Amino acid sequence: MKKKLSIAGLVLILIFCLAGCGSKSAEKEYDQERLQQYAQGIIDNFSKMSEEEFEQYQSMPDYNLDYTLMMTGFPISGENFRTMIDAWKSGREDCGEFLEIGDFTMEVTNTGAVLSAPLKGEERDADLQFAFDEGGQMESITVNAHYSTTEILKKAGLNTVLGMGTVFVVLIFISFIISLFEKIPALEEKFRKKETAPAAPAPAPAAAAEPAAEVQADDSELIAVIAAAIAAAEGTTTDGFVVRSIKRRKSNKWNSSVR
Repeated sequence: MKKKLSIAGLVLILIFCLAGCGSKSAEKEYDQERLQQYAQGIIDNFSKMSEEEFEQYQSMPDYNLDYTLMMTGFPISGENFRTMIDAWKSGREDCGEFLEIGDFTMEVTNTGAVLSAPLKGEERDADLQFAFDEGGQMESITVNAHYSTTEILKKAGLNTVLGMGTVFVVLIFISFIISLFEKIPALEEKFRKKETAPAAPAPAPAAAAEPAAEVQADDSELIAVIAAAIAAAEGTTTDGFVVRSIKRRKSNKWNSSVR
């Protein structure tokens, strides 16, 4: 029983500690006039800047931008300053040119303070908000445009159509990928047949030609025999003539038989 009571007491202590930490920022006092001066300075500078000047600040190196902001006295980092430029330009796209900004009201939150002011734009009104952390550093700027019910429904319908269209495109693509799976076995079988196909037999080596020396030897013997036969028939020697060529004739068995 005592152990349970001790645990319950520790839990209550932790709850009170967390509640105290959460309300620390809310109990802190902020100099609203000083914060408004910072916010008004940002408004005045942004209202006079051209697109080229905005691009110059956004492309400036971090060290140079931080040093420039420190010299101007604005309690803001270079990264947050670039974010505020983007929010300001986006607000002008939604509301048109900013015509008038009303008085600021301050709301203290658990993380800092927020300055809010009504904004009148060329196309629509909005709420302009500046957020500060517990140390008084500027964190962000927000332009919340006031859209009519028709505009809200139109944007909602457009977002719905775009979302559904994206889903259908993805589903069609997935179906196409799945349909390709059916062709994979056929392709594998085709490649497998190509790999296992028997190789064409190598051509038989050409028969070696008979040596020229043997042909020449046969011709020499034949020439000697013919020369001897002619010399015997003429009753002379082989020195008196020279056999220069031999022409073979096909045997005519029919003529031989007739004779």
